[in-house]
Amino acid sequence: MKELVYDYKERKEKVEEILDNTDGVNEVKQFPRDEDFTYTNGYKAWASAIFIDLRDSTSLFTKKDDVEISKVIRGFTSEIIEILRRELDGNELKEIGIRGDCVFAVYSTPVKDDIYEIASRSFYVNTYMKMLNILLEERGLPSIKAGIGLSTSVTLAVKAGRKSSGINNLVWIGKSVATAAKLSDLGNKNGVGPIVMSSLFYNNMIDIQINKNAKKDVKSWYTKANDAKFGDYYHANITKTEFNEWITNGMK
Repeated sequence: MKELVYDYKERKEKVEEILDNTDGVNEVKQFPRDEDFTYTNGYKAWASAIFIDLRDSTSLFTKKDDVEISKVIRGFTSEIIEILRRELDGNELKEIGIRGDCVFAVYSTPVKDDIYEIASRSFYVNTYMKMLNILLEERGLPSIKAGIGLSTSVTLAVKAGRKSSGINNLVWIGKSVATAAKLSDLGNKNGVGPIVMSSLFYNNMIDIQINKNAKKDVKSWYTKANDAKFGDYYHANITKTEFNEWITNGMK
């Protein structure tokens, strides 16, 4: 068997080149196209992230029937990706993916309307979970729950990887992505609702939601809570009305 040989002397020069050639970070209103990112620049703008984290996946994954597990995981990921991947004006999708038992997406959100639109996606996902569990139950498959974390912040994005290797990605440096991932772990357990928003995310979208539901007490839909690690956050169990009624009426 061949043994790995890492030419550390040659690679030291490459590392020095990387460290010395980054020429600056551009603060912009909205993140540019992916092709505008290089290995020598970076961009800083408002980004919002949503993470949907499967609850108690360890128990699910240890079930003996691999076919059952495959069906549940595919049902969980496929339509959530469909909800998250659609781009609208302004909130350009910058990254979407799956990390273990979690589906996530990161968007460029230069204005508050864009942040609200990401919140709306969380309401769709929450409603979809209700539909999915009915379909799972009809097939004798295990039901599942998920926590949905949302956060926004000014975020630094840099292209990382190795030039000309084909292995590269944007790295998100800031609270938006990290906090959304952590908040998703709080959702749908210990009395916390499935949708969990950072305080900054909530404050940037709540007035828009109130204006869209003028005759309703929108703020009563949310519960404010505090976590030693994340500070204040808001949680809720909000669904899309028409979608939810269709499910309740038998999905016919």
